[in-house]
Amino acid sequence: MRSVVLAATLGCAPLFAATAQELPGLRPGTDIEYSPYLQEDFPNQVFFGDTHLHTSFSADAGLVGATTTPDDAFLFAKGEEVISSNGIPARLQRPLDWLVVTDHAENLGIPAALAAEDPVLTGTEWGAQLAQIAAPGTEESMVASYEFWMQATFKGEDPLAGTPFGQTMWEKATEAAERHNDPGAFTAFIGFEWTSQPNGSNMHRNIIYRDGKDLADQKVPISSYDTDDPEALWNWMADYEETTGGRMFAIPHGGNLSNGLMFDDISLSGEPLTADYAERRMQYEPLYEITQMKGDGEAHPMLSPDDEFADYGTWDKGSFGPEPKTPDMLPREYARSALKRGLQYEAELGTNPFKFGVVGSTDAHTGLSTAAENNFFGKVALVEPTGNPIRYEETITGRATPDPVDDLTHADAIASGIAAIWARENTREALWDAMERKEVYATTGTRLRVRVFAGWDFEEADMTRSDFAAHGYEAGVPMGADLGAAPEGAAPKLLIRALRDPDGANLDRIQVVKGWTTSEGPQERVYDVAWSDDRQPDADGKLPAVGNTVDPQTATYTNAIGDPYLDAFWEDPEFDPVQRAFYYVRVLEIPTPRWTTYDSVFFGINLPESVDASQQERAYTSPIWYTPG
Repeated sequence: MRSVVLAATLGCAPLFAATAQELPGLRPGTDIEYSPYLQEDFPNQVFFGDTHLHTSFSADAGLVGATTTPDDAFLFAKGEEVISSNGIPARLQRPLDWLVVTDHAENLGIPAALAAEDPVLTGTEWGAQLAQIAAPGTEESMVASYEFWMQATFKGEDPLAGTPFGQTMWEKATEAAERHNDPGAFTAFIGFEWTSQPNGSNMHRNIIYRDGKDLADQKVPISSYDTDDPEALWNWMADYEETTGGRMFAIPHGGNLSNGLMFDDISLSGEPLTADYAERRMQYEPLYEITQMKGDGEAHPMLSPDDEFADYGTWDKGSFGPEPKTPDMLPREYARSALKRGLQYEAELGTNPFKFGVVGSTDAHTGLSTAAENNFFGKVALVEPTGNPIRYEETITGRATPDPVDDLTHADAIASGIAAIWARENTREALWDAMERKEVYATTGTRLRVRVFAGWDFEEADMTRSDFAAHGYEAGVPMGADLGAAPEGAAPKLLIRALRDPDGANLDRIQVVKGWTTSEGPQERVYDVAWSDDRQPDADGKLPAVGNTVDPQTATYTNAIGDPYLDAFWEDPEFDPVQRAFYYVRVLEIPTPRWTTYDSVFFGINLPESVDASQQERAYTSPIWYTPG
């Protein structure tokens, strides 16, 4: 056997020698770029995550029962089992790809420092008083300690100003993000929430850093103790970027609880909007959180009466303060209306103050980013899964409103939402850059995939191209971008693809929502552009409902209706090149059980009368804008 092997080896020697002499044709030149992907750099993956999550480091979470830490939040997002604040084992069906822990900047870390008896807190006069109040460890002392802290916020004076508390706890928060950031596998962003709330009207923003701890630690987060004016926030952000060389942006949320302040026609200081204001707002606030637990903010049935799907997760009974909600506030609270009004402002000012992309996120104060109906751990620790009526009845907003009719309870909460990012890789830099350019979309908790391109020269045959995405970027623009000047006689053409969540429900339909301006003011229309099954629109163009397979008695549904995949080639049939316009895509799933339905079956309790047994989860893409040349 050895002689055979040796002979075979020796027989190869001439070949090796010939190869070494570089025979013609055996070794191609190094200048040949054979791989077709060498220059490919467009986003080719979608990454799901949450831009808005609170842990025990937030005073309004940790002082009222939350025990989960930022480390717990990141571990849970990565798919590990975590014990909830009430001792319930919790785990996601599938991990998230990324997460931002955005604890409130106002005395960030107080509950954790209190629990640890950290002298950075208890060594101060005010902190010692707080520790004494909380010492009994009873429910009464918990409430008392929270109210003691709230007294300071009502005064607008930081009780720990001039102490090292803020810097110390901020560094603990950034350390957690650094520990869990794993480029290429999981992205842990650094962030915080600025909690502006003038007279109880929600003006909150989440601040997302592109940077790591080395830069973020150089400047303690701004809080509402410092200012409640967004323009002052932008000044602080500009100073951070100039001082450190870093990057950040803010994501506003909760316009439905702002009593008209979120997208107002005047600044918080009472001045008319200017071009400078508009430019700065879009520089520092490229995105808006369109859906979360405290209501969906896409549209309102009073503002969009012809949209049969506008009344979803509607929270419209006030704010966190005493001022009642009035109908005139609504146009300044909802995303679609703001996008339309932004077109008008662009015509007047030359720039658009409301030109934002959209994301969904949870705003959970449990440290657990749960947006699935059958795995919903609720808004705060007090209402984590339980058969106790408090799960449904606890008031979430309206505490400062004298009339209990204005209250919204936890039963009204929606298990929403998720932010989806189209990017090339799972890193802080790639994901942050994609968010800044608005190549993102929102879902109400489902992980369905949506892609849309707009251009002037697309054809229906492009829908089946093997290089669909590459062609989309080459010949058009993606969600969040601007169409160029319109060629004569051309109209915008959209290529749209939607694929259901692999663990979720089939799709009902794809819709294009168009907003535009005329001499009579802003207009809107919702187009059904693709739908499942064999349905046909009626004489008025209305598409029949997809049906409903939900069984409320068992909290189940089937995918016997709907389609797993839908696509559409759509050309605007009413395009006028002199009118400013935007287009975004809304994708609806078939009806599925609401979280309250799952709970009613699991715990054997009655379904609240105020909610439906089923709902239609959905996705909203960032708009694509057209501006006349």
